Amino acid sequence: MEPTLEQIQNFKGKYPKQLYLLFFTEMWERFTFYGNRALLILFMVNYLKFDDVKGNIIYGVYQSLIYAMPVLGGMMADKILGQRKSILWGGILLACGSFVMAIPVKESFFIGMGIMIVGNGYFKPNISTIVGSLYKEGDGRRDAGFSFFYMGINIGATLGGLLCGWVGQTISWHLGFGLAGVFMIIGLVTFTFNQKQLGPIGLPPSQEKLKAKAVAGIPNEILVYLLSVAAIPLFILILNYYKIYSYIINPFGILALIYVIYAAGKQGKEAFLKLMVAMVLIVFSSLFWAFYEQGGGSLNLFAERNVNMNLLGIKLSSAAVNNSITAFFVVVLTPFFVWLWIWLGKRNREPDSVIKFSLGLLQLGLGFYVFVFAATYAQDGVVSLFYFALGYFFMVTGELCLSPIGLSAITKLSPPKMVGLMMGMWFLASSYGQYLAGLIGSLMAIPKDTGTQLSPAESLPVYTDIFGKIALVAAASGLLLLLLSPVLKKWMKGTR
Repeated sequence: MEPTLEQIQNFKGKYPKQLYLLFFTEMWERFTFYGNRALLILFMVNYLKFDDVKGNIIYGVYQSLIYAMPVLGGMMADKILGQRKSILWGGILLACGSFVMAIPVKESFFIGMGIMIVGNGYFKPNISTIVGSLYKEGDGRRDAGFSFFYMGINIGATLGGLLCGWVGQTISWHLGFGLAGVFMIIGLVTFTFNQKQLGPIGLPPSQEKLKAKAVAGIPNEILVYLLSVAAIPLFILILNYYKIYSYIINPFGILALIYVIYAAGKQGKEAFLKLMVAMVLIVFSSLFWAFYEQGGGSLNLFAERNVNMNLLGIKLSSAAVNNSITAFFVVVLTPFFVWLWIWLGKRNREPDSVIKFSLGLLQLGLGFYVFVFAATYAQDGVVSLFYFALGYFFMVTGELCLSPIGLSAITKLSPPKMVGLMMGMWFLASSYGQYLAGLIGSLMAIPKDTGTQLSPAESLPVYTDIFGKIALVAAASGLLLLLLSPVLKKWMKGTR
């Protein structure tokens, strides 16, 4: 017998049992995503022979599209499919995209990426929306639940980065991509056979609208699937002609912002102010991701070129280490942060979402400063793996103050009818941040047209110069948000 919504939300203890299903489903999806992510820029630079600028910008455009599509995926779930059908459809596409990238021809790379962009758009926002639906409004355990869910994300990311990164860099690039798809199938099977635990959560908003025939006698559900597939060639085109992307994302972002403000204006003054707080957090999150996501671009190349990857005499894969180290820290540190928020909450001393965001930006800046500091102890342009890991440690403590808290804050600050849209806006901001990450990464490009390969000693200052600027801007942004926090707290009307 399927549980009712009231039975689900009246759970005892820290977590509802349905959270474990979502935890494992998302864990294997993140294995797929981060397994592929570990290889992207290294594959482009080393296998496809793209220069650093082209590789960084294409990586940024891809990541941006990955995070932009949830705006549409969230809307389609809210209006037609529901979250559960959207998750299944997205997962199928993600698996297919990985398997296409595993085909050992150059053309398959962009085709697979195009498929994965669409798949992520349906999967990513909707599983987070379901997590929020497990809690009643005002339930103080929500942040802890999202932090636990976030740990599942990063267990998958750790395993995907390690395994696919190692296989791709040491055995076969294409085998690494294909391996990622296998684990997406595991996630799909997990969700499919256990989704009844969710009761009414995530079902289509209207069975009549789902089955209604709107165009050429085609039911709305089938039409959504067909239009999704039809969008794939468009994304392939954008990836091939990546320089046009700025003419797409900027107008799209402006229109989305106007629509959110228009929709928020219909919700009443109190709801409007809460939504404006959500938008402020979304804007600052965009800046955070522009810096943090150097991990998949410039920091990936930095690890390969300027970090000593020997550990106890063992030569490690730079792709595996760089793309699993952050997720590993998240897994290790998440229980501490879950305990910390609960412990502070019981004493009425837990900082609100705005303060947590400011702390996240300050710690991100500290992490990049560690990379700069490490350069002073470099030997022939090669920095210690210890300092590299320490920089990531502070980046991750910043991430844990911002990313899971942001997901929770959006669900708390948004009216029920706008949760899907606002979750999409959260990912759209991440999308813009990813694009900026690619542009910032291109500033650290090591030129290939000189006829000689730069030594580590010559390439190190190129990276640390920009890392220092990132550290300064991130810290300044955190301080600015801290100064704005009293006003934003009033607008939140008691929401934390």
